[in-house]
Amino acid sequence: MTGQKRIAGMVLLAVLFWITAPLSAQIGMLGYGQAVRQGMLMGGIGFTKIDDESYFTVTFHPEMAVGKFGVGLNVNLLFNTRTGDIRAKDWDESYDYFRLIRYIRYGWKGDKFYTRVGTLDAARLGHGFIMNFYTNEANWDERKIGLEFDMDFGRFGFETVASNLGRLEIIGGRLYFRPLRNVISVPILRNLTFGTTYVTDVDPDRNRSTSGDGVSAYGADVELPILNTRILWLAPYADWAKIHKYGSGAAAGIGLQIRNILGLLHLEARLERRWLGKEFMPSFFDAFYEIDRYVPTGSMGGIYKTAKLAQITEETKGIFGELYGRLLGVVDLVGSFQKLDGEPNSGVLHLAASATRGLPGVAFQAMYDKTEIGTFKDVTTLDNRSVARVSIGYKIRPYLILFMDYIWNFVEDEETGLYKPQERYAPRLVFQYNFGL
Repeated sequence: MTGQKRIAGMVLLAVLFWITAPLSAQIGMLGYGQAVRQGMLMGGIGFTKIDDESYFTVTFHPEMAVGKFGVGLNVNLLFNTRTGDIRAKDWDESYDYFRLIRYIRYGWKGDKFYTRVGTLDAARLGHGFIMNFYTNEANWDERKIGLEFDMDFGRFGFETVASNLGRLEIIGGRLYFRPLRNVISVPILRNLTFGTTYVTDVDPDRNRSTSGDGVSAYGADVELPILNTRILWLAPYADWAKIHKYGSGAAAGIGLQIRNILGLLHLEARLERRWLGKEFMPSFFDAFYEIDRYVPTGSMGGIYKTAKLAQITEETKGIFGELYGRLLGVVDLVGSFQKLDGEPNSGVLHLAASATRGLPGVAFQAMYDKTEIGTFKDVTTLDNRSVARVSIGYKIRPYLILFMDYIWNFVEDEETGLYKPQERYAPRLVFQYNFGL
């Protein structure tokens, strides 16, 4: 497998060079550029191997949008090549059938009214200093039905997140207030915004019989948009947050939007400086949180993510950057990177790229998350700090794409309860049709 990992690493490396690191990503303050704004019908057949068992795969992933309303389905059938049976683990609970609906959505993040029920791909609150890129489907076999619900009334508003509507687990919200909105006429000061955020995981080990294992974080933020035109938005901001019973931290930065110039370029970015105290971790609820929140270690119990906080014994400083871009209306690039001063293994990377329409003959999709980055070599190595998916496609017809997927994610070992890396190769034939509704 070493050679195969190197090949996958080279593919990821090529993506990194092309995108120009460090990059950054889907940010709630600046908006979600990945939302489906038209109808899309996707499906396919393929082959995959999971835990030494081979399966034929049949997939059907339609995404439809009518105005601001959107829905995505997620039908995945795995047929065992040896027995012909459907993979039982995918359908052993009634909850699995609800997961056929990947999401139902109205509006987009940043609208006056936005809600999404189902899979949460990259949930965030505020500027993401407490919750950023959180997903409730890090473990494929335990995908959950979550909720995002935001409303902006002008002078005040709120954002909310719930990871699992079937069971109380991770919930959070942000309230914000614009005290000068109806008081003065100065355009800049009218937009001055103060916010407060609270997020809690009431049961990290998913065992109701244990008590006192919950973790929560709270914070405050301020933002002042100084430019807000049809093509340009610019705002400095600051955040402060604390993890209950642990440490606190702060950040100050600036956000930028260049809005769809002639249909050729759309850019959203931010850059911030961070001051992090002892026993504090920014974006504690992140893309890896579902994996890290509690790791069983056998009969002796397990390790909570909060154990990592006790290991942070010094105050640190660092930088954090994010970028989302759309080039020529065809290629979407998105990612983030953070690094602490003087900490050799503190780098955290999120990276994604997609181009399935507009390019003649070919298509591609890629997603990569990595923690504990110390050197550039770490970026190109897949291990237990990595989640990755790379899809290279050939367009047989404009609506028919033959993809080869390389997938590296995690699965829970049924005997030990530990999460282990899972490597999969999966060819798939995709039908993609875009339509306006």
